[in-house]
Amino acid sequence: MKIINISSYLTIITLLVLTTIPSSESYTNHTVGGASGWYFNRSSNKSITDYSKWASGKTFNLGDYLIFDTNTNQTVIQTYNETAYKICNADDTDAATVYSGGAEIGKQVVLSVALIIEGDNYFFSSADDGAQCQKGMAFKIDVEHGVGLPPSLNQPPPPPFVDPPPSDQSTTPSDTTNPSPQAERFHKNGGQSGRIMGMQHMGVVPFCVLFGFLVLVL
Repeated sequence: MKIINISSYLTIITLLVLTTIPSSESYTNHTVGGASGWYFNRSSNKSITDYSKWASGKTFNLGDYLIFDTNTNQTVIQTYNETAYKICNADDTDAATVYSGGAEIGKQVVLSVALIIEGDNYFFSSADDGAQCQKGMAFKIDVEHGVGLPPSLNQPPPPPFVDPPPSDQSTTPSDTTNPSPQAERFHKNGGQSGRIMGMQHMGVVPFCVLFGFLVLVL
């Protein structure tokens, strides 16, 4: 008789699962600019650090995050369009996402941007109509596959927005000239009852006149 050791099989299966599921250590959070953060120095009229130099030599994979330690005076544009990146303007492309901390001026914020598409990813600030971008607030990275996207980011894109159909304002007015079947039956029955009562009344009057005449004669 062959005895199967179930515990050994379970151990092998567990090891296979653990080796195929990427752990959280497989992904990296990259703080853009390091300790300098994502800022524009208005005194020197340029970025506070060289972001292209910061990005060079680093490895970026799918599922990693870029962490922008910044304030609401700056914005973050993520795009896959090289032309938009070069002209510091993403208004004419759909392949761009704007990250901002809100309308309050100078508020400290931390913006997290997930890397979900392989290949060239471009980032720049659109503040001051692109002037900050032209003065160094821009960089490019090459995103590699790594271990692939985690389940939390590996979701299908939402369906495109479709305008709802216009509501039908036209309504058919009710026909008040044609009575309902119940009203019609009531009307007919009422007419018949009136004719019957009229005929009975016409028969009673001559009888009363004849009875009175006989009383007078007798």
